[in-house]
Amino acid sequence: MSLGQQITADLPFLRRYARALTGSQTTGDAFVRATLEAALADADLKASLGGGRIALYQAFNKVWSSAYLDVANRPDQAGEQPSSEHEAGAQNRLGAITPLNRQALLLTTLEDFTAAQAGQIMELDAAQVESLVEEAVQEIDKEQATSVLIIEDEPLISMQLEDLVTSLGHDICGTAATRTQALEVVAGSKPGLVLADIQLADGSSGLDAVDDILAIGSVPVIFITAYPERLLTGDRPEPTYLVTKPFQEKTVRAAISQALFFGSSRPLD
Repeated sequence: MSLGQQITADLPFLRRYARALTGSQTTGDAFVRATLEAALADADLKASLGGGRIALYQAFNKVWSSAYLDVANRPDQAGEQPSSEHEAGAQNRLGAITPLNRQALLLTTLEDFTAAQAGQIMELDAAQVESLVEEAVQEIDKEQATSVLIIEDEPLISMQLEDLVTSLGHDICGTAATRTQALEVVAGSKPGLVLADIQLADGSSGLDAVDDILAIGSVPVIFITAYPERLLTGDRPEPTYLVTKPFQEKTVRAAISQALFFGSSRPLD
């Protein structure tokens, strides 16, 4: 496989990580683009990308870390107003969950790296990564409880998600296997978070169900699907919170934390 083919295969997942880390599709994609531009300008960096997925994330981390430090150290940013509701939600919570904690959590859950691999990416040892993840989980547990709507047509998966959500201290306002059922639940009780599959029991679409819900009111959404590549095309606004089936419970837990952390009220533009 050529270097270009290798990067192309890994790119949708790096973009997913970048969006979750920054809270913005536009900003996340800009960091990914900056990483690729840096590789084109630096022969050694470009050659390092032949090391696979870890090397690609390492290159991204260097760009992200440098840019974050530049922004954090600029005094003229202190009075700057957030450019979006999503960004405002993130800024309100950054004091509780630092970027390093968020990176460690996302790398070991959403991206499924081991603590040692995440350490390579972040230039830390495995014990430091595990400590950062533990701190992040502690902050997750402090999140304010909310009500959750589960849109899922497979009963066993729906029950698994119900158990997970309630174990985190949240309530279930309803479950739905179709677009129509989802609307019926929302008509009776507005959720504070939606977990949605894409393909539903009667052939309807979870995407359409979510569009219906967002037309009624703002709510963070996490998509859970066996076909993430269908949503990671770059052809339309993509969901920041996207979990692949079969999923690990810690991955869903991290996604829930991220959605509540940023206080996203709609899919990102």
